[in-house]
Amino acid sequence: MSNSRSVLAFDYGTTSIGAAIGQELTGTANPLNAFKARDGVPNWDDIEKLLKEWQPDLVVVGLPLDLEGNELPTITPRAKKFANRLHGRFGCKVELHDERLTTVEAKSDLFNQGGFRSLSKGNIDSQSAVVILESWFERQYGE
Repeated sequence: MSNSRSVLAFDYGTTSIGAAIGQELTGTANPLNAFKARDGVPNWDDIEKLLKEWQPDLVVVGLPLDLEGNELPTITPRAKKFANRLHGRFGCKVELHDERLTTVEAKSDLFNQGGFRSLSKGNIDSQSAVVILESWFERQYGE
């Protein structure tokens, strides 16, 4: 079946990049360890290890937009560049997905699961990647 693909998602940020893995069949995602980034550049060897470990059929990268859906001049082009690099370096299929409000939702989810203790930066970024991926699944099948 075509909807049993595994999908990897990234929540791109300049100091931390959250990651999550999910299955199209279930429409659910699980957080993975976040990656440190230096001025928006991850350790590509770490990203490559992750891709080799999970061998996703598709990679979804969160696209940062403002509340009106406009690109943010500082971060949106960098997230697109990150997505292009993933495709160029590793040949994986990459899609961008609107990530408005994912950080807010991720913080709320984490707080509900574990209170303030669970609200570390890496946890938030990876939970944001979960929210991005699950909303991508919803968009594929909810319309």
